[in-house]
Amino acid sequence: MRFGFPIPTRGPLGTLDTIHRLARAAEEYQYDSIWISDHIVIPKASESKYPYSEDGHFDLDVAQHYLEPLAVMSYLAGVTERPAIGSSVLILPYRNPMLVAKMVATLDLLSRGRVILAVGVGWMEEEFRALNLATFKDRGAVTDEYIQILRELWTKEWPTYQGRFYSFEEVRFYPKPVQKPHPPIWIGGHTKAAIRRAARLGDGWHPIGLRPPAGLHPEEFAKAAADLRSQAEAAGRDPKAITLSFKAPITFTDGAASGARTPFIGTRDQIVEDIQTYQRLGVSHLIFDFAGPSADAILEQLHRFAEEVRPAVRGRP
Repeated sequence: MRFGFPIPTRGPLGTLDTIHRLARAAEEYQYDSIWISDHIVIPKASESKYPYSEDGHFDLDVAQHYLEPLAVMSYLAGVTERPAIGSSVLILPYRNPMLVAKMVATLDLLSRGRVILAVGVGWMEEEFRALNLATFKDRGAVTDEYIQILRELWTKEWPTYQGRFYSFEEVRFYPKPVQKPHPPIWIGGHTKAAIRRAARLGDGWHPIGLRPPAGLHPEEFAKAAADLRSQAEAAGRDPKAITLSFKAPITFTDGAASGARTPFIGTRDQIVEDIQTYQRLGVSHLIFDFAGPSADAILEQLHRFAEEVRPAVRGRP
């Protein structure tokens, strides 16, 4: 089992000092990955429903800054040597796919092959409009094309692509990524469309769970994973070649919770048990949201998990 965590890049915690301290902690505490989220602009008014809150409200002050993920990932490549550096998730339809391919290939070279590109289709229609994009309703189809374009550019000597939204013929594209055949492309999202995309086009599935209405408690996750494997087989792919990851909040409590309990909220032993449950379901990479009001609070949780939880998981058969 591999473990990672997101580094905040927005609001009061999205500072150079915090980013640097958490990146160095990932190195010191031997986390396997660090992750950066994505928004380019936040419209003042939005009626789009956020998929990770029960009421659909996106809780973000529009006056807060929000750092660009690929730029931050490049910085992280320079201040770390060990952890994978991932996007969670890069909204692929927002950007020119050829430029994304170039930036990610460059980043993979500068990080010595540590990039994981998790991508999503986006959910905020007003942000598409602000970016002068008329593709919100077609964002799934656009994403599918762009994923194919990335692979074409990263792996072919003379890449060529003819699609509905983007086309080009015989271009020279270098550098190629360090990772072969290319950096893994994980598909974000918990919907049926996301699972279908992961089964057909993804090197991994990267859902966010335990944030209603996106539950993915063990029983629900098991059904979704089985659906993904079935669709992958139907598409002629090896389901075992698709990484199953899971991103969720984590909270330590002093006493054991009784009755119904949300996974990863509990004592050290309960969290260990939850990790093993998802591991049995096929998850090989857990990304935990170590929330806190300050960098010090997050650092304390990172240290506690590394010292108390991880050895208990990796020390058991």
